[in-house]
Amino acid sequence: MNVKNCENQEKSIVALTVEVSAEEFEAAIVKAYQKLRKKINVPGFRPGKAPRKIIEGMYGAEVFYEEAVNIAMPDAYEAAVTEKQLDVVGYPQVELEGEVTKDGFTFKASVPVYPEVKLGAYKGLKAPKTPAKVTAADVDDRLKEMADRNTRLVSVDREAKNGDVAVIDFEGFLDGKPFDGGKGTNHSLELGSGSFVPGFEEQVVGMKAGEEKDIDITFPEDYHEDLAGKAVVFKVKVHEVKEKDVPAMDDEFAKDVSEFDTLKDLKADLKKKITEEREEAAQRTFEDKLMEQVAENITADVPDAMVDAQAHRFLDNFKNQIMQQGIPYDQYLKMTGMDEAKLLADAKEPALRQVRLDLALAAIIKEENIEISDDEVEEEYKKMAEQYNIELENVKKYLPAQQVKDQLSTRKAISIVTESATATAPKAEKKAEDGEEKPAKKTAAKKTAKAEDGEEKPAKKTAAKKTAKAEDGEEKPAKKPAAKKTAKKTEE
Repeated sequence: MNVKNCENQEKSIVALTVEVSAEEFEAAIVKAYQKLRKKINVPGFRPGKAPRKIIEGMYGAEVFYEEAVNIAMPDAYEAAVTEKQLDVVGYPQVELEGEVTKDGFTFKASVPVYPEVKLGAYKGLKAPKTPAKVTAADVDDRLKEMADRNTRLVSVDREAKNGDVAVIDFEGFLDGKPFDGGKGTNHSLELGSGSFVPGFEEQVVGMKAGEEKDIDITFPEDYHEDLAGKAVVFKVKVHEVKEKDVPAMDDEFAKDVSEFDTLKDLKADLKKKITEEREEAAQRTFEDKLMEQVAENITADVPDAMVDAQAHRFLDNFKNQIMQQGIPYDQYLKMTGMDEAKLLADAKEPALRQVRLDLALAAIIKEENIEISDDEVEEEYKKMAEQYNIELENVKKYLPAQQVKDQLSTRKAISIVTESATATAPKAEKKAEDGEEKPAKKTAAKKTAKAEDGEEKPAKKTAAKKTAKAEDGEEKPAKKPAAKKTAKKTEE
């Protein structure tokens, strides 16, 4: 193998021109003959027993060239990558140059490599940080959640109303025929929850146990295509009506749901916990905004392969989330009218941001000479075992030490950025004379919308982002290329 040329191109692509010698090609031909001879019929010989020269005499000397190229090329490619010390991050594009002869062949491999990263500003940055604010209404909302969890359902003999739970059988008919997914038995439906198609729950209101009714519904235009805009009839039978028996908000309630003896103490504890939650959320948002700046400040020619790989990771995570909710992925695509190509296309922009963030973090770790000791790894293992109530040895079994080191390195890198940064007050909004709020001028960053509880929420939703590397680390594809033109995919 001889690397005739090694050229850097745009988007961190390196073009390798590699020559496979006659000797190397001959060794590959021998392997190709041993692999293929059983598949070639030669009169007078049992399968696999015909000599190579006889086969070549019948079918031509080139009979084994294609398979030999597939055998020789991956090894030559890997040797070239090793010789040039390339940090490959994706599959190469490979093509043959010129003819394949007994003297060997030449191929060109365009391979994406880890880009050179130049850090911009990462210390002394500024970002807005919302102070944690907790009102009495926030505490009451949390109490209501606790009350809801401890609410009993009691059967009542009266007409159903909003807030009740109706236990029903239902079956939907389109043009007099049942349609898929339109039937349920003994289904508990909370009236007013909006969990059914618009107009359905409103017509169950007023029904009593034992009553049957036909409900006319027109599906929304944005429903999945089979039923979008269609008028259907649901035959509904109510088996039971249940009302919520909400516990009284008093000291006895506090004793039942917590370790506190009085409602006052429970409220104080809830306020403390909500404050801590919002302080943590504000700190995470603060860190995210700082790391967005750090990622924007780097100079790097990011290869498309890294972005594509990250987009696929985002999509895989999304698939898992959908399936965990009990929705088959194919059914989700049908319901939403989406396809995988569109989902991947939508993931490209956040994927690029994530890749730039990962590159920035790796550059800071290198610049700051961040190293993680074995003692730090051991301490982190113990923390996780205690936090998740798992045996220490099981944590070590399923979480490699290198992965823990990567996580700790990332945390330290983020801490270097945040500890040197300045938290600023969120930009105030000016009120116009007509009472309509208008954004303040001279803002460099995108606006954030303030929720009633004082917590900042992003103005625009994007695919999930991380400020740290994925726990499984940066994925790198296998290095073996599949030869183009006359070369078939190499058999493993």
